[in-house]
Amino acid sequence: MDTVLVIVFSFIIGVVFGAMAMFLSKGMMAARQATLAKKEAAQIIAEAKAEAKEYLREAKKEADREKTLADGEIRERRSEIQRQENRIAQKETTLERKLEEAERREQNMEEKNRQIEEIKTDIEKIKQDQVKHLEQVAQMSSAEAKTELFDRMEKEMQSETARRLHQWETKIKLEADEKARNILSQVIQRSAAEVVSETTATAVPLPNDDMKGRLIGREGRNIKALEQATGVDLIIDDTPGAVTLSSFDPVRREIARQAVEKLIMDGRIHPARIEEVVNKAKEDVEAAILQAGEQATLHVGVQGLHIELIKLLGRLKYRTSYGQNVLAHSIEVAQLSGLIAAELGVKVHTAKKAGLLHDIGKAVDREIEGSHAQIGADLVKQWDRNQDVIKGVAEHHLEAGDTSIWGFIVSAADAISSARPGARRESLESYLKRLTALEDIAGSFKGVEKSYAIQAGREVRILVKPEEVDDLSAMRMARDIVKKIEETLEYPGQIRITVIRETRAVDIAK
Repeated sequence: MDTVLVIVFSFIIGVVFGAMAMFLSKGMMAARQATLAKKEAAQIIAEAKAEAKEYLREAKKEADREKTLADGEIRERRSEIQRQENRIAQKETTLERKLEEAERREQNMEEKNRQIEEIKTDIEKIKQDQVKHLEQVAQMSSAEAKTELFDRMEKEMQSETARRLHQWETKIKLEADEKARNILSQVIQRSAAEVVSETTATAVPLPNDDMKGRLIGREGRNIKALEQATGVDLIIDDTPGAVTLSSFDPVRREIARQAVEKLIMDGRIHPARIEEVVNKAKEDVEAAILQAGEQATLHVGVQGLHIELIKLLGRLKYRTSYGQNVLAHSIEVAQLSGLIAAELGVKVHTAKKAGLLHDIGKAVDREIEGSHAQIGADLVKQWDRNQDVIKGVAEHHLEAGDTSIWGFIVSAADAISSARPGARRESLESYLKRLTALEDIAGSFKGVEKSYAIQAGREVRILVKPEEVDDLSAMRMARDIVKKIEETLEYPGQIRITVIRETRAVDIAK
């Protein structure tokens, strides 16, 4: 019995010690696994920190590059804003000078009107003295003498007043025409606010809208490379099947257009390919510019121009003025100048050359301050020593005080080419509104029976009622209508006002 108890007790003790040994072995194994897990976690954390540091370095480099690009763009935009402010300040100064001149002319007109009133007063006094004298010595009644005297004095007063008004109106009209021609030419050629969308933007068709994403590229790298290479803004909006190229420089815009079209056709669009295609487009456009200049000289018959003048002339192929192509306009002015010179008996070749080069300053007038006439004259001086040609270019807007015959010839040809109906673009809606406004202004005056706007709005003919409007009142009405049109309407060129007063005596023989 004691032996059995010992055996059982020994078995129990063995089981207990075995369980304790097993428990201790599992604890040591768990401890080793925990140690390994800590080592792996520490290694993962170290690798993550290293990778995070690498990402931070790359992000910092990218941020530095973006900041450099942004700073460059900001500097460029500030420079452009400064140039625009300088141009605006110059135009404000010019406008103030014009306003001062207009005020002086208005004061002169008031003084002349005062003189007219004094003359009228003197005439009235003379007429009263003559009436008194006639009543004393004439063998007629006072009423008869008054009627005869009034008729004679009225005719003399009307004749004298009409003559003086005609003289003053002619003089003022000549001065106003010269100033208006200079102001309008500068506004239309340099600003062209109403048609800026037609002269500063070009739409390029796309085969599909997926091409827009390819032109933008990853993170915009393609569009940035294209804009930097061409200097043109590439506008990608919701317009289906097209992108827009915007720039004030027509040559850059043409280079960008050709480059984009070639990239679309080729299909390979990446920064290196963009730079290659843009360089090729620049070479093609320069060749086209030279060819256009040479063709213009051959067409007009002006030989021997310097190669630099031919290149500048070819740049005008991509320049428009109020919808009119400047190169085609220059060719037309050259031909008209030659015809005018032939009629006057002066050198035809000189007149043609001056007419062909008269707007050459517009090829670079966005890069150089000043009027295009003076810029063009300075350019011609560098490569052509013919002083008559230089005068024709510099004086074609009659800005100089002493204008030569060449300035008048080119100015007349320029006016014929640019001011004729249909030469420059104008929307149908604004054209019809202007015609209606002209007729409404004429019809608002008392005594007007009918009014007609003719010659594409360049003349208004007004029929008045002869029993309500006499000849002197008709002249005054024409002047008042001109003044009201100038104050209320905007129009190209000039408008002639013709007031017609007709008296008909009708009887029937029976």
